[in-house]
Amino acid sequence: MMLSPDQAADSDHPSSAHSDPESLGGADTKVLGNVSDLEPVEEAEGDGKGGSRAALYPHPQQLSREEKRRRRRATAKYRSAHATRERIRVEAFNLAFAELRKLLPTLPPDKKLSKIEILRLAICYISYLNHVLDV
Repeated sequence: MMLSPDQAADSDHPSSAHSDPESLGGADTKVLGNVSDLEPVEEAEGDGKGGSRAALYPHPQQLSREEKRRRRRATAKYRSAHATRERIRVEAFNLAFAELRKLLPTLPPDKKLSKIEILRLAICYISYLNHVLDV
């Protein structure tokens, strides 16, 4: 007995017969779709893009630790808190550079220096002070 291409495909994957909405008989099954629709979609690590992943996972208790972390970080509350922490960190960083800048001799004294210039000047100044102490 020879199988048609459709029957051959069904025999290769026994579950595919159940995934055909018409074979299950009824309009209700068309709305549900097949079982593979409930499986998570694999995404590249660090993709950064994504819509609502909640629809892809019907059972939250089966989420991996990584997926739970990604969901938690995707909330507006988390992003807002993170932005606030980052703003505070950057302000502290800039204050430290401003204090270091005040300790460095330059001409003119109020000359605006970039952060890298402040660091390089501080290295040179510390080196100079060490030299003065050694003499």
